[in-house]
Amino acid sequence: METKEWLQSELKTIEEWEQDQKGLWFWEKIGRLPFKLLDKLTPAFIQKKIGVLLDEIGQYVQTGGQYLTKEHTILKKLQHYSKNDSLTVDEIPSLPLSTMDAVSKDLKTNRSQFATIQGATTGIGGIFTLAVDIPVILGLSLKTLQDIAIAYGYDPNEREERIFIIKCLQFSSADVVGKEAILNELANFYKNEQSKSEVISQLQGWREVVYTYRDQFGWKKLLQMVPIAGMVFGALTNRSMINDLAETGMMLYRKRRILERLEGNKEVIEAE
Repeated sequence: METKEWLQSELKTIEEWEQDQKGLWFWEKIGRLPFKLLDKLTPAFIQKKIGVLLDEIGQYVQTGGQYLTKEHTILKKLQHYSKNDSLTVDEIPSLPLSTMDAVSKDLKTNRSQFATIQGATTGIGGIFTLAVDIPVILGLSLKTLQDIAIAYGYDPNEREERIFIIKCLQFSSADVVGKEAILNELANFYKNEQSKSEVISQLQGWREVVYTYRDQFGWKKLLQMVPIAGMVFGALTNRSMINDLAETGMMLYRKRRILERLEGNKEVIEAE
């Protein structure tokens, strides 16, 4: 049973996780250096691909574009874990957190495995397959976060929800300063101390999402010059990225659901 005390305990666990995320490991800093050092040597077609992705992310924020996911598959998973074949989309927000968590963990495992295979496959072709790998992994990231959103009862069809998803993308790939800034923005969002339209207006840095993703391919780009190494590091890098991203989505969406339930309990107590 989800008591107020249990919800508060789970919220504290998430907040501790957030604090841990503000640290940037030394190897993560080093991992971004090669790409920056080799940036001037990047083939023109890869630079062009980055430009296309920037436009696609902008389109995703506005309409969802080609990346908008379907809720049917996630609903089926929720029905399975809740043992309720008649469950509807409107009923998802009232499901126990344990059911939402189970579906999200399932997604995390499956998407990480897919990303591993994808990274190994594109690693075979060396540095030039990076042009294929980046859009695929970015699309997988967006779909993964959207599916986690649905699992916790939120609708990616809503533009404001897609803004939150981009924030999750930013958070998972940001440095220490960036993570803290995003957490502060989301804290205001949770507390409704500023309108959601203000949060949307702060999304001026959405372009940084793609550039940061590009930076995270630093070591892989360098090592893809040796095909076998490209396969190994491509698999490991992609798996790590999707695994971390899914964890971010789970934590931040779980926090929203917990805060809403605590607020609901508060309103019930005050009404009584």
